[in-house]
Amino acid sequence: MIAAGGNIIALRLAFDGARYHGWQEQARDMTVAGTLKAAVRKVCPDAGPITGCSRTDAGVHALRYCASFKTGSSIPIDRLPRAVGAYLPPDIAVSDAVLAPEGFNAILSCEKKEYVYKIYNSKARDPFLNKRALFYSRAPDIGRMRRAAAGFVGTLDFAAARSAGSATRTTVRTVYGCDVEQNGAEVTISVCADGFLYNMARTIAGTLIYVSEGKLSPDEIPTLMQTRDRRRLGPTAPPEGLYLSRIWYGGDVGEMMAK
Repeated sequence: MIAAGGNIIALRLAFDGARYHGWQEQARDMTVAGTLKAAVRKVCPDAGPITGCSRTDAGVHALRYCASFKTGSSIPIDRLPRAVGAYLPPDIAVSDAVLAPEGFNAILSCEKKEYVYKIYNSKARDPFLNKRALFYSRAPDIGRMRRAAAGFVGTLDFAAARSAGSATRTTVRTVYGCDVEQNGAEVTISVCADGFLYNMARTIAGTLIYVSEGKLSPDEIPTLMQTRDRRRLGPTAPPEGLYLSRIWYGGDVGEMMAK
């Protein structure tokens, strides 16, 4: 049972972001956070603010996502996902919940994250992938893209890969891996880092597409990153291909998210 004095709950969820104006709650637009908060408070009326592990943009999806909040509700923790899910629309699903340690915060306690960018490479569109993958009809040069992806790996200043619109104390991030894979018509770009700047993952994806098209050289990436000039990299790829795919934590929350 959840103690009456209040505990921090971590939820595991997934969502299709096509209908939403991102995660962050907004006064006039429908968001994932606002929709989840309304459902949680149907079950736990005293629930405090809901914190998400990442501020996903409008149209971006999540295969795994963690949200945390504090409550004194006495509902058993194993019943919480189904109870909250009963008040959620079909494009948001809560699959698990655990008691988190004191001081846990879904975004500040996160050790690293992985985003994947999905490209549907075909001569004809697939209507079932509309708003769920970037349609791309040209033949990608996977070899060039992989060579360029290596230029984003390491502890680097990612100012050149950040769009304007958010303030951060530092633009330095550590990217642990950046890979490109093709399986039939699906091309997947994956980026794992200790944190992401605004539009960083989508800028990396757009830049790798530019490299594939010969508009940038794979070997240019380290030099272009050093300029800290956003105009030197490729465009910001559209949001529909981006998914938050994995999140790492310690303890019970980490075990829940790894299932």
